[in-house]
Amino acid sequence: MPLEDHPQLCLAKYMFQNPPKFHVRSTFAVLLVVLPLLLVVVLLSPPSISSTADHRPLRRTEIWRSRRVIDWRPCDWWTVGDPKDLPPPKESNGYIRVDCYGGLNQMRRDFCDGVGIARLLNATLVLPKFEAAAYWNESSGFSDVFDVDYFIERTRGFVDVVRELPEEISSREPFKVDCSKRKGHFDYVESVLPYLLEHHYISITPAMSQRRDRYPSYAKTVLCEACYNALRLSRSLEDKANELLNAIPKPFLSLHLRFEPDMVAYSQCEYAGLSPASVASIEAARVDRKPWTGDAARAWRKRGKCPLTPNETAFILQALVIPTNTNIYLAAGDGLMEIEGLTSIYTNVHTKSTLISGEDLDGMHGNTKAALDYYVSIHSDAYVATYFGNMDKMVSAMRALKGMYKTLFLSRRAFAESTSKGMEGEELEEEMWRVHREDFVMGKGSALPDCFCEFKL
Repeated sequence: MPLEDHPQLCLAKYMFQNPPKFHVRSTFAVLLVVLPLLLVVVLLSPPSISSTADHRPLRRTEIWRSRRVIDWRPCDWWTVGDPKDLPPPKESNGYIRVDCYGGLNQMRRDFCDGVGIARLLNATLVLPKFEAAAYWNESSGFSDVFDVDYFIERTRGFVDVVRELPEEISSREPFKVDCSKRKGHFDYVESVLPYLLEHHYISITPAMSQRRDRYPSYAKTVLCEACYNALRLSRSLEDKANELLNAIPKPFLSLHLRFEPDMVAYSQCEYAGLSPASVASIEAARVDRKPWTGDAARAWRKRGKCPLTPNETAFILQALVIPTNTNIYLAAGDGLMEIEGLTSIYTNVHTKSTLISGEDLDGMHGNTKAALDYYVSIHSDAYVATYFGNMDKMVSAMRALKGMYKTLFLSRRAFAESTSKGMEGEELEEEMWRVHREDFVMGKGSALPDCFCEFKL
């Protein structure tokens, strides 16, 4: 509003330009009128767009010092009340076995889904079959990793679980229902219940995309309760995990770094400057997954499809002002390539092989090694992942369950987009810090499935 359109300010201007001949007491009275008016002008004036303070880059501090405004916490609809108060299962429609494939946390995810499906269909749950041989070259089963007695006790009363099938059922193979490729509006009641009623014993591979919005609340609650409260490592495996945890210097950051030959081969990405040994390992793992080239390769990388190298990971960690003397536990599988790119900068890196005797480690399968990484990661002071796979989703959920929010997923997309624009050095560091600070503060990148809700601080 122009000055001449504001009567009170016009009065103040007039009084300054035409001061009356007042005594001291009168002058003091005038000031009592004028000064508040001047204060109003100052407060209502918009800040100058040329202010240098508005354009100064924010001072970079360690990422964990940023104040979060959003957390993910278990939703009230499954944490409030006692699961034992849920409606009891009706008469069983038959038996369901969950066939689980892939790595440990993928199998865990599928089994959690299977618990909810069994309750949804009023089925009796048979302990799962871990189809791990092709992935891990091993034969470890559910009871080798998880505490079966504890699981059955924690789920008693809201889903029926059996160790073994009745004799008349156990002599035959289940009718297989593979839902893993189903997408879109997939519904188990419509698509799977008829097979259960017909055959009375089925095995399922859960769908990647499910209509859980159609689940009754008790089925969703059972899934969450079973996955996050009823599943724990077997006693012997938890003892070994605690031994490993106690051996790591404190405080420490758990880093889930994915740069194995099969991971890089699957990504169909190429990297410059790798050692001949790494190149050979990747080529051996490619099979028919040829790398992208030209514009397609650049577009693929900008979409964040290429795993971060250990050197790129170290660069981003430095950009996030994580000190180079930080104790880091490397949660990674066998065959990690180019690790010197990390350890040449972060010198306090610890692995299972440096903390566990070789004899103990040699006797462990892939699933049990992965279970150790999982256990250490959910108890670490901070957790950083270069990927957002099944382990990372489960670890972030368990850490949120425990109220541990120093969890961050490095953005491959942001790194690729920034470097494609020619950013490097200090400019790239500033950009990485800005992007990841925003993610950490706003809870982006750590959205948790189904059982967790966004909570504004």
